[in-house]
Amino acid sequence: MVTRRTVLSAAAAGMVGTALGTRVASADTTIAVDPTADFGTWEGWGTSLAWWANIFGDRDDFANLFFTTNTVAYGGASLPGLGMNIARYNLGASSWNSVNGETMAASANIPRFKQIEGFWQDWNLTDPSRWNWAADAHQRAALTKAVSRGALAELFANSPMWWMCLNHNPSGASGGGNNLQSWNYRQHAVHLAETARHARDSWGVDFRTVEAFNEPSATWWTATGTQEGCHIDASIQRTVAQNLREELNSRGLTGVRVSASDESLFDQARTTWNSFDATTKSVVAQVNVHGYQYEGGRRDLLYGDVRSAGKILWNSEYGDGDGTGLRMATNLCLDFRWLHPTAWVYWQVMDPSAGWGLVRYDGGSLQAGAVETKLYVLAQFTRHVRPGMRILGAGTDNVVAAYDATARRLVLAAVNPGAAQTITFDLSRFTTVPTGTITRWTTVTSAGGDRYVRRADVTPSGRTVRLAFPAGSVQTLQLDGVVS
Repeated sequence: MVTRRTVLSAAAAGMVGTALGTRVASADTTIAVDPTADFGTWEGWGTSLAWWANIFGDRDDFANLFFTTNTVAYGGASLPGLGMNIARYNLGASSWNSVNGETMAASANIPRFKQIEGFWQDWNLTDPSRWNWAADAHQRAALTKAVSRGALAELFANSPMWWMCLNHNPSGASGGGNNLQSWNYRQHAVHLAETARHARDSWGVDFRTVEAFNEPSATWWTATGTQEGCHIDASIQRTVAQNLREELNSRGLTGVRVSASDESLFDQARTTWNSFDATTKSVVAQVNVHGYQYEGGRRDLLYGDVRSAGKILWNSEYGDGDGTGLRMATNLCLDFRWLHPTAWVYWQVMDPSAGWGLVRYDGGSLQAGAVETKLYVLAQFTRHVRPGMRILGAGTDNVVAAYDATARRLVLAAVNPGAAQTITFDLSRFTTVPTGTITRWTTVTSAGGDRYVRRADVTPSGRTVRLAFPAGSVQTLQLDGVVS
């Protein structure tokens, strides 16, 4: 998100260089994998559908690229399908109708493709059968394509509908403060719950979770913003979350979970969560957090608080402007080491800003363009760490270890952001380690380097596996026949 990028890049600039500098691998190292560790059963990988799906949501090639593990033809190349299985659908806040002479107040800085059309467009029409269910056709198409390919879905809102906002501007309040009208706390919940019911009955989509907020404690949601957004204090979040639970229940959606609060930063998420009273915590089944504190913040403390409360924890949004994918891979590994989410979601798989998406498009012509190296880096993780695997411990900030007990498959995905080095994986704590050739996949982020290249050329030495890592590379090992 453009607003967030500007704010956080400046705030984080000082610690990023230092943090990354401490993790640049330059010497050979040994990593011991712990098969007794259990950081949860992996639920999957995903992406938010706004805004890219507002443009490209009707295209099957992109649905296949992002939501299958097929080889997909695009731009004259064969790309590895990412196999994502989570689609986050953004309930829009915009419409261009007039209600009693009042209309939406749109920011002069928001591009049209970031304005998502909502369904409840007239506050007088309380009967949902009279809402505009034909709205947001492209994003709805992307959602149903993802679900038909096996994805689970989450419903979330960047902002309440414009007419629920104090200034009728779904980009935010003039001063960046609360912008949801007090008399519409329940109406926002109604819009979400009724959309979830309609999706079940008419789209064939069962939302697993519903999230009423998006970075609600942030102060950058203003009337001149570049996207939909709304500041909502934690005290108001408590009311809306409880209203949402009630509205879902009243529609027979008792199995649909409430998630909260999609705060921008790990530390911010912890503050919000700990401000909730027992009643609010009881209705929130899943804590969502965004990864925009990057290399900073206390992931471990947030994990501890959420785990002790018995809640699910997702990193529900991450993005950065490094098109090589190295910063993404580094932070992803930090998440597995310290945050321990059971799902991880990239914000925009397609984006007009260089480096931010996996596939770039032109924000003016809205034509799809170049593939970023980042796509091949993310494939190293998403295609191999699959739903149902148990996340293990590796004792390092640069490795993800996952185990499928049924298939007896161990996956080790590691990032080397620095100079060339050799990593030795110590598997001595496993009962059985295969003796035959191991398959690996390699992405080297420098120009002309491997782009998700498969090789079968690694052989264990007893219960150790040594692998040379080129500079700026990510490699994944798949070991079959491993017994923990």
